[in-house]
Amino acid sequence: MSVNNDGTITECDFPLASGAPDYTQAPTQSVFASGGFRGDHSRPGAREVEFSPLVVERPPLPFNDNFLPWSDKAGPSRPFCPSRRMLTNPRQRQATGRIARSSPGAPARKAEIMSPVFLALALAVPGAEPAKPKEELLWPKGAPGAVGTEPRDKPTLTAYRPPAGKANGTAVVVCPGGGYGGLALGHEGLEIAQWLNARGVTAFVLKYRLGTRYRHPAPLQDAQRALRTVRANAKAWQVDPKRVGVWGFSAGGHLASTAATHFDDGKPAAADPIERQGCRPDFAILCYPVISMAPPFAHGGSRHNLLGDKPDAKLVESLSNDKQVTARTPPTFLFHTKDDAVVPVQNSTLFYQACLKHKVPAELHLYEKGPHGVGLARRFPDLAGWPDKLEAWMKKRALLPAPR
Repeated sequence: MSVNNDGTITECDFPLASGAPDYTQAPTQSVFASGGFRGDHSRPGAREVEFSPLVVERPPLPFNDNFLPWSDKAGPSRPFCPSRRMLTNPRQRQATGRIARSSPGAPARKAEIMSPVFLALALAVPGAEPAKPKEELLWPKGAPGAVGTEPRDKPTLTAYRPPAGKANGTAVVVCPGGGYGGLALGHEGLEIAQWLNARGVTAFVLKYRLGTRYRHPAPLQDAQRALRTVRANAKAWQVDPKRVGVWGFSAGGHLASTAATHFDDGKPAAADPIERQGCRPDFAILCYPVISMAPPFAHGGSRHNLLGDKPDAKLVESLSNDKQVTARTPPTFLFHTKDDAVVPVQNSTLFYQACLKHKVPAELHLYEKGPHGVGLARRFPDLAGWPDKLEAWMKKRALLPAPR
């Protein structure tokens, strides 16, 4: 299904509103791995999580540079995040090369698959030294509300710049998903930066703070700081401060939609020059996003990690972003699938309908079939064309050069 900016609907074969079960009660079963996960299957009875074919890491320690955190047990201090033992079919495990573990107690070993980083190095021109993206602290002197000094207490922004001479001035802050308990930095981070770079867009992948160590407003503070940082350094990064957008996936889509509905124009009297910059994104891209924090369409794991077990009703409404859309909400592109069993499709349709109500330019693309967490959908032929629709939308909005 495609929904046009004027509200007309193409190829719609299902209702846009009610009828979905209450997903807030479904257990969250998220697995994170280098290269990203393909759906966290938060529906009851889910037993298998499909990994990206670029998985190379063994289960990480409580913190590493790829995913946060890793836990086999639910508890008051950690979200439930089962280990790779969820892959219960040994033949599939071994055939795919995703997990090399013969029994739940056996140590995992690295899969014999090359990571995207090493693959890029292997294919590089001999003698060429690829530029390494630079990861920078958002708050060098410590983030507001930080409860420690570990890496997970220090949100960062990593700049991925397009090849010399190709940059067109557009910039995007990328918010990977992960249920506010992890970060899918592969297919919802690095791959997105590469896609943007190929089109002349400068990408900034955000590592924001996560639950249950951090709850609202910490992730939003990080996203707002990222947008301000890009604008404050626009000249150095060769970007247009009036063409800075935000792109989020799943829970990262909730963060992106929160940034698109909760913003300010900067604090002119602030001592910190970064804080003088506005944090309203100029456009938003939301892919299978969590939008609502209220039943029946909220994603239970994201809600728990962000707001806790019994959040205040006013806070729930404030962060149900379909209810926060105004005429100042930036132009928005949305992508979702009807079959998404993790984040109900109504999250996207409700946000789109709110954009229509407030006359916010918006475009919604819905597909009948497809799981959650597909990223650019390169392994899903029926969905693989959705990035082309995004590219066309960006050209219409003068975010990319129009074809000659």
